[in-house]
Amino acid sequence: MADNNNLLIIAEYSKNRIHPVILELLNKGRELADKADLKVNVLILAAENIENSELNELIYHGADQIQLLINDNFAYPDEYLFKKAILKFLEQKLPEIILTGATNFGRSLAPRLAAALKTGLTADCTELDIAEDGSLVQIRPAFSENILAHIKSDTKPQMATVRYQEFAKAARNENRKGKITIEEIDLKENDSVKEIEKISDQQINITEAEVVVAGGSGVKNAEDFKMLQELADILNGVVAVSRDVVDQGLMPKERQVGYSGQRVKPKVYFAFGISGAPQHLAGMKEAETIIAVNTDPSAPIFKAADYAIEGDLYEIIPEMIKEYGSK
Repeated sequence: MADNNNLLIIAEYSKNRIHPVILELLNKGRELADKADLKVNVLILAAENIENSELNELIYHGADQIQLLINDNFAYPDEYLFKKAILKFLEQKLPEIILTGATNFGRSLAPRLAAALKTGLTADCTELDIAEDGSLVQIRPAFSENILAHIKSDTKPQMATVRYQEFAKAARNENRKGKITIEEIDLKENDSVKEIEKISDQQINITEAEVVVAGGSGVKNAEDFKMLQELADILNGVVAVSRDVVDQGLMPKERQVGYSGQRVKPKVYFAFGISGAPQHLAGMKEAETIIAVNTDPSAPIFKAADYAIEGDLYEIIPEMIKEYGSK
């Protein structure tokens, strides 16, 4: 039976930090827990001990209990090992609700857990609530975000992944108290997975950038994205793309903005040669300032833009590089 006093958040720890989506999950998790009279527990799997100061921050932001499981094999993301360890942990206390971030790893881990637990899972939620009967209402866009689907699970635990940068971060309160438990666990390496070569330690992270320089089908080839990169470097930003650019193989999926890509909330979002399909708008419409450049005066992106420039990106970007690069 599920433990009716427990809402569990699975935090993602990699490269010596807890993924910042945890603060959003704690904000929404605390809200749900207060409505349903639940405790908020956080589970972290790591290859090393984490400073108590960092774990205490999670308590200050809304957690009631932190459980840290340590094993050398958690040094790199392996869904098989993580699932195995989490299932063993859940044997002791099966929660009413399980939440995790809809990161690349979270999207891969959560369905494996749900299948093992024989329960349902709603992915990429943009809102969560507690119904009058105490069940979790899982809300997510459907049909290219034309409608919002409200989903309730018949099985327990109720599971959902939550999009990053969908909710506000939890408020910090140093007066909050909680419990921290640290345990080293015995878990053998997954022999079916081997790290052959580490290509790069550098990760493309467009979700936390304050300036995003995005290109769409108006950028003719992969070589021309160097022009966007030059502008991004001048503005201390990152380069992102629309889905059609990724589909053509011109840029990696990590740079894709949109419903099936990443969600960004920068201070400034430049959209060069992007038509503005609903799929793309879903990922960037909450930017503080949107500047769109397109040769098509009827491009839908102009309706979402704060500043709309009808023009050729191949003329405008070099001028911007010349103007801002000299400052």
